[in-house]
Amino acid sequence: MEACCNLEVDVNGEGVFMVDKEVLSSYSGRLSKLFSKTSTKGNLKVIFHDFPGGVESFELITRFSYNNGGIEINPSNISILHCAAHFMEMNKSFSGNDNLVERTEKILEELNCWTWFDLLGALKQSQDLASTANRADLLQKLLDALVGRLALANEASPCPSISSPDSFGFRVSCDSRSTESLKTGSSRATWWFEDLVAMNHDVIEMIVKLMVCKRFDHVLISRFLFYYQKAKFVHAKYDDKCKIMEMIINLLHSLGHSSVPNKSLFAILRVALNLSINKCSQNRLEGMIGGRLDEVTLDNLLVPSPSGVNYFYDINLILRFLKSFTSRGPQKISPDRVRKVANLIDSYLAEVAPDPSLKPLKFITLSMALPDSARESFDDVYHAIDIYLEVHVGLSEEEKLNICCVLNFEKLSSEACLHLAQNTKFPSRSALQALISQQTKLKNLLQDINDPRSCDSSPCSHTHNGIEGKKDETSKQIVLYAGNLDVVAENEKLRAHLQGMQWRVTQLEKACRKMQTQMTKIMRSRSSSSRNNTRSLPKLCS
Repeated sequence: MEACCNLEVDVNGEGVFMVDKEVLSSYSGRLSKLFSKTSTKGNLKVIFHDFPGGVESFELITRFSYNNGGIEINPSNISILHCAAHFMEMNKSFSGNDNLVERTEKILEELNCWTWFDLLGALKQSQDLASTANRADLLQKLLDALVGRLALANEASPCPSISSPDSFGFRVSCDSRSTESLKTGSSRATWWFEDLVAMNHDVIEMIVKLMVCKRFDHVLISRFLFYYQKAKFVHAKYDDKCKIMEMIINLLHSLGHSSVPNKSLFAILRVALNLSINKCSQNRLEGMIGGRLDEVTLDNLLVPSPSGVNYFYDINLILRFLKSFTSRGPQKISPDRVRKVANLIDSYLAEVAPDPSLKPLKFITLSMALPDSARESFDDVYHAIDIYLEVHVGLSEEEKLNICCVLNFEKLSSEACLHLAQNTKFPSRSALQALISQQTKLKNLLQDINDPRSCDSSPCSHTHNGIEGKKDETSKQIVLYAGNLDVVAENEKLRAHLQGMQWRVTQLEKACRKMQTQMTKIMRSRSSSSRNNTRSLPKLCS
């Protein structure tokens, strides 16, 4: 009995086997080489630290050796036997024709005949093995077969509602469990989601990359990734959550942008903000959101600030979104998209303005993150500043002036200018600037009305022209007013003057609309007459 148990084998510290070294070495090239280098007689001990499959795999190896190759090889044990056979060098050189390596490779050649759950079981077993070259080859074969099976299902049943593992001829998943799950599933397009949740994130990454290469529907892939994240996070440890999140973000980044809903991206973002994911993945996620900022809603942007920051909302995050949005250059972004983002940011400004911890510099930075050309009107910005000044009553005059520099007075409506001039929360110089802006608009309007050449176009279309050319003149007027007027004493006069001006502007706007109506009637009359008479009427305006 002792002659038959002259070798002690410690397998990965999991278990110890007493075996006959002659029997094992007759099938294993690794042990044969090892024993040929030692002259020690009697009992020997071998310690394996990285044996593929651990004690379960080694026990199958000993059965194969003691039974002269008489062992059943099937999808449930093919993975560990294949890797263990290569590890022990149980190939033709030492075992002849009846060697374990060859037998496992023949079984793997029949992958296309395996059921869906045979593939899943072998794949799950492979992912738990130690990383070796043979394990990588085996894993790739199984992945190719599994993804190919899914691709074949999609080709055989292009309609997502009937796509399933047994929707094509040779029944890739014909067991009762699969059939029952399909009958009760809410969507047959996603029948494989739950099955793949058992795989670790490394295998999932390989599967998704193969799917992308085989042109799977990106929308379906993104849905699976979100499903996988939610399912795995239920019991995952913190470190595993970070790795899973990084994997999902990187894979989503490789998909078409339109295939990933903004709502889902923000759901991922809120989870990622509570994890320590790497900087690259964080930048990619923020870039995906920032690149489509025009599709975002205000509720999406109201992300609470991280711990340790006094602000109500994470303003730095929004600034990074804006940087990502504008980094593509104005030539690549349509004006409509820019205006949508400007309106969104104006709404966001009104939400964050009441935050008592929000510093003036941060408020200014957010307000000026987009160029003036992005906004058709600055009324919403004025409204946000009004809220901010009402809450932050302790600001100095200089700080208030710096905040008011955000405003483009030329793009303020008459109502906003009137409100600003009467608003005691704003610096007096800003009230003067609003007044001068209104005077400039009125002067331009009067010139357009008196100019007969303006008849060829809308009388009101030039009210905002010449803004850039008048900035220097307006600035000089402000300095002149500020140097020569006692603003506090003249405040009531300015308000009365502005109210009178407002009335005049209103009357002029009515006159403009009336002139437009008359011109329209004249042009229609001219057009109808030209159809009845070859002679055309003389032009009313040159």
